[in-house]
Amino acid sequence: MKPPVAKKIDKELTIHGHTRLDPYYWLNERENPEVIDYLNAENKYTKSLMKHTEKFQEKLFKEIVGRIKQTDMSVPYKLNGYFYYTRYENGKEYPVYCRKKGSLKAVEEIMINANELARGHSFFNIKNLVVSNDNKFLAFSVDTVSRRIYTIHFKNLETGEMMVEKIENTSGNADWANDNKTLFYSTKDETLRPEKIWRHVLGTGRQRDVLIYHEKDPIFSTSVYKSKSRAYMIIGSYGTLSTEYRYLNADDPEGEFVVFQPRQKDLEYSIGHYKNKFYILTNYKAKNFRLMEAALGKTSLQHWKEVIPHRKDVLLEDFEVFENFLTVNERIEGLSQLRILDWKNDKDYYIEFDEPVFTSYFSVNPEFDTDILRIGYTSMTIPSSIYDYNMLTHKRKLLKRQEVVGGYEPGEYLSERHWVPAGDGAKVPVSLVYRKDLKREDGNPLLLYGYGSYGYSMDPYFSSVRLSLLDRGFIFAIAHVRGGEEMGRLWYEDGKLLKKKNTFTDFIDCGEYLVKQKYADPEKLFAMGGSAGGLLVGAVYNMRPDLFKGIVAAVPFVDVITTMLDESIPLTTGEYDEWGNPDDSAYYQYMLSYSPYDNVAELDYPAMLVTTGLHDSQVQYWEPAKWVARLRDKKTGDNVLLLWTNMDFGHGGASGRFEQYKETALEYAFLLDQAGE
Repeated sequence: MKPPVAKKIDKELTIHGHTRLDPYYWLNERENPEVIDYLNAENKYTKSLMKHTEKFQEKLFKEIVGRIKQTDMSVPYKLNGYFYYTRYENGKEYPVYCRKKGSLKAVEEIMINANELARGHSFFNIKNLVVSNDNKFLAFSVDTVSRRIYTIHFKNLETGEMMVEKIENTSGNADWANDNKTLFYSTKDETLRPEKIWRHVLGTGRQRDVLIYHEKDPIFSTSVYKSKSRAYMIIGSYGTLSTEYRYLNADDPEGEFVVFQPRQKDLEYSIGHYKNKFYILTNYKAKNFRLMEAALGKTSLQHWKEVIPHRKDVLLEDFEVFENFLTVNERIEGLSQLRILDWKNDKDYYIEFDEPVFTSYFSVNPEFDTDILRIGYTSMTIPSSIYDYNMLTHKRKLLKRQEVVGGYEPGEYLSERHWVPAGDGAKVPVSLVYRKDLKREDGNPLLLYGYGSYGYSMDPYFSSVRLSLLDRGFIFAIAHVRGGEEMGRLWYEDGKLLKKKNTFTDFIDCGEYLVKQKYADPEKLFAMGGSAGGLLVGAVYNMRPDLFKGIVAAVPFVDVITTMLDESIPLTTGEYDEWGNPDDSAYYQYMLSYSPYDNVAELDYPAMLVTTGLHDSQVQYWEPAKWVARLRDKKTGDNVLLLWTNMDFGHGGASGRFEQYKETALEYAFLLDQAGE
């Protein structure tokens, strides 16, 4: 079957005296039947070329789903007199949200059975379940389109009645004031930027809702939530490099929000309330952040006092406050560590873990007066685990470890961390996992994964899904490239704006290292990335097509300049501090030098599978569609190029617990087929 050929309609895009010709600009017309026909034709072509793998895809899907425990339950946590948990029923796609009053032996109350609400919807996402202070009313948010536009629904938990009242076209973010009838929530503008905070009174029409706050700066988004202490309603405004908070006594919902500390350029902070003070995690004169405190009523910058100082080699990421303890999450040499400060006994220590490469984090900790810290732990060989850690005795109790149905032995796999020298002397961490019985000296198929944007750290984690690759001889590796924050704030700053290319060259250096060290067969090295990670592998696709056998680009951000010049597209204005504003000639020229779409050339590209979603609100479907169309027109050689558009879903793919793995099965079948496994 011949691949589809998209028609060309030249569109001239001129700025800074430079003109780009975009013959596939017309593909951004979502309602145009010709666009839908083209996407369907690409799907048909993908099905045709992958037809010989259909039975294998089905086998992979059943294998992946077969490892998932059908009947499962989360670890309950106690909040305001109730134990809350979610559970899954055999064969069902969606969770059941439950609670028990006072004791885990009490009668179960089903708050929401998402399986029932999802009936008749090809996509269903539920989030942000919040219960009123008197435990009587539930508010929750639902998206049935996959555009991340939510309708807030209400339920009377005493009577079990689902209320007729609802609030449409919201961001899904909401929380209750302490009067048990006032709900604060946020709405989005036409670019899907959360911009307004409203006050709604239960039992009244939306037309009576009061606008509380309007975030007018297009580079900021806003949200509202209640503090852990349940004493304050807090409005946050978030830019890439600046934050600002407002707070209001939660007992006085009609009062005026007070600015905590006015926004300043490059000043980031987050706040947590406890008793008569606020704790502040901030980068104020602290590249890697430090912890400070401020008394109630004196929250402006000049009143902040230091609790934990800044350190050049330690990134302070998170904190939890307790009656007798302060706990912090710190990143040291790329690994997340949990540190305990025992105020009462004047002790300071880190929780010890057995493995050299792991991920640790705070789980749900809603109570202050406790010696127990609930933590999460995982590694590339150890499934996700939840512990209760006694901060006095230093003993931990395993509450739950992700079960891998059919059996799994961690000892049959090895996890390693390597430090790869980059071209400019930086040392890039790479995490690997593979079967212990693998013969490394022979070279093996290897999948190198990367992201490298927004300061988001790609921590080493366990995946039962990944076993379908590992057990077929693949090595899986994560390149912790610059643009993430694994090695501190400077690691992030060295992979953004006019240093963005470090992200791409780091990834290339990691790939070359893994081949040189004989982890990867040079003819079987693969790359994968999604969203901004799709930009990463897209840029690498142009820069070093000879290095890789094949690439999977999921919902890839590849038409960088056109998107960043269009302020009507979701996320654009809020990301100038990440990518730069191409209205500035210097940023325009730099973006032009790496933008995957703009750098397609007559090259013998490796095989590639590109995925997208028609309703994607973060990376619009037309970016990967245009990219593939241009590649089809320009590329040389016979290596396969496939585009798969999910016509029902958006950025995150399918919404169900199992349905999402059909696309994973397609990706794995593509990789294994190309590897000849």
